[in-house]
Amino acid sequence: MGKKITIEPVTRIEGHAKVTIHLNDAGQVEQAFFHVNEFRGFEKFSEGRPFYEMPQITERICGICPVSHHLASAKACDGVAGVQPPRTASLLRELMHMGQMVQSHSMHFFELAGPDLLLGFDADPAIRNVVGVIQLDPNLALKAVALRKYGQEIIRMLGTKRVHPVFAIPGGVNAPLLPEHRDAMLKPLSEMIANVQTGIAVAKAWYEKNEELVRTFAVFPSGYMGTVGPNGELDLYGGQLRVIDKTGKKLAQFDPQDYLQYIGEHVEDWSYLKFPYYRPLGWPGGTYRVGPLGRLNVCDSIPTPLAQAELKAFKQLNGGRPVENTLYFHYARLIEDLYALERIGQILDEPDICSTDIYAPYATLTGEGVGCIEAPRGTLIHHYHTDANGQLTKVNLIVATGHNNWAMSESVRAVARDFVDGKNLTEGMLNRIEAAIRAHDPCLSCATHAVGQMPLEVIVYGPDGSEVSRAVRG
Repeated sequence: MGKKITIEPVTRIEGHAKVTIHLNDAGQVEQAFFHVNEFRGFEKFSEGRPFYEMPQITERICGICPVSHHLASAKACDGVAGVQPPRTASLLRELMHMGQMVQSHSMHFFELAGPDLLLGFDADPAIRNVVGVIQLDPNLALKAVALRKYGQEIIRMLGTKRVHPVFAIPGGVNAPLLPEHRDAMLKPLSEMIANVQTGIAVAKAWYEKNEELVRTFAVFPSGYMGTVGPNGELDLYGGQLRVIDKTGKKLAQFDPQDYLQYIGEHVEDWSYLKFPYYRPLGWPGGTYRVGPLGRLNVCDSIPTPLAQAELKAFKQLNGGRPVENTLYFHYARLIEDLYALERIGQILDEPDICSTDIYAPYATLTGEGVGCIEAPRGTLIHHYHTDANGQLTKVNLIVATGHNNWAMSESVRAVARDFVDGKNLTEGMLNRIEAAIRAHDPCLSCATHAVGQMPLEVIVYGPDGSEVSRAVRG
């Protein structure tokens, strides 16, 4: 029996998880596991509820990305109701979604991943946080705050609340966009675009300075999945799901309604989070990654000029093959942040964006609906079955983070093997493992943390299972 190191909880992510690292007697890493050790049960306790309540119920899954669940649920409810929302309603839903993308992506890069990049993986944990970023570069921190506030204000103006909005309903939305709100969204848009471009410049400078680390840090081949439009362009709200293999070859492109033909779910006894995979290739051959890295790897273009220019640079990072470097999740995330802002401008310039044609009534229920959206963290699927009265009989949710469960586990194993020395353990080694998880921006608990301490406890066990040493942070 070798030694075991436990990291619990993993910090600067949304949710609760732990990592166990198993060492041999020489202190070398033999295996590492990423454990999601919580269970919420939304799929089960939603049964029996009226389907039209789901956009409000499921957004309570998460306090960080409630908009994603709100809109995926509304799209599934459209299917149950057999109705297609009017064009303006769909545009307004997408507008809220772009606001969610901006606030979430901006928060992650500047406040969650930023401390590692700007202050260093080995920096003192007392300063390796958002406060440390503020102290290092107050102007950059202000830009980050402004970006997140801008995205949240879009959500508030449409849905009356920044968190858990009340907006999308089966068949459309419940209120039109007010002209004064449109103008308020447009006014700071150029400044917000410039702020993201500043972030991109910061990221590129860091990549150039840390080229060797980026080249070796959790780099491994996998498949990728994301949503594309009719011409293969990036589409964060609608479109078809495209799957490619590790070489970039397209394996499939399909309507989200048919996801069960292509996506299976594997279970391991050491995690409550399931492991989705591309069904035709089986487990584990069909494992893939989603989220910003996955979406930019599968798409052919981005339909806005500034983001498209960045995509061209991204596509050349691995000579035209899929980008495998986990740390490039951050660059891909900022490119999508830029796209979301440009897309906000496009939507707000639509001549009928303030139209009151925002709802299509429904009468006969179909009994089934699938809603799919590209949440900030990756592909999100809601699938509902109802009886003739519209009461839910079965619910299936594949959350974005679930798709990346295998990739996060693989990243943990790769970084542990490359950076952890069990005989000379340092906090910075363990933080690199956490950083590999953070790059995927997981949302594990589907709930916010209370303000307070986020302790880290590392316990080293001897060959006989007895505790050898213990270190506590926080």
